[in-house]
Amino acid sequence: MARNYRAEYDRYQGSTKQKKRRAARNKVRRKMIRSGKAKKGDGKDVHHIDGNPLNDSPKNIRMESKKSNRSFPRTRTARKKRR
Repeated sequence: MARNYRAEYDRYQGSTKQKKRRAARNKVRRKMIRSGKAKKGDGKDVHHIDGNPLNDSPKNIRMESKKSNRSFPRTRTARKKRR
C-alpha cells in the first residue's frame, strides 16, 4: 500500500495546532539568526529545552547539532525521558 501524503498532511501537518507550532519554531530560528547564534545552512537545530516550541524564552532555547536534537533517550514505552 502506498503512503498517502495528502491525507497525512490533512490529518496532522495541516491542523491549526501544528501550523502554530511550526510557525513558532521558524520564528525562534529567525530570532537566533538575527542574534548571530545561528547561520543559514549551518546544520544546527534550535533546541527547546522543555520541548515546547511555543515557549521561546531565552533560557529555554539553544543551538544543537541536528543529530543530538532529533534523538533523545526514551523510556520503554517510547516516551521522552525526563532529565
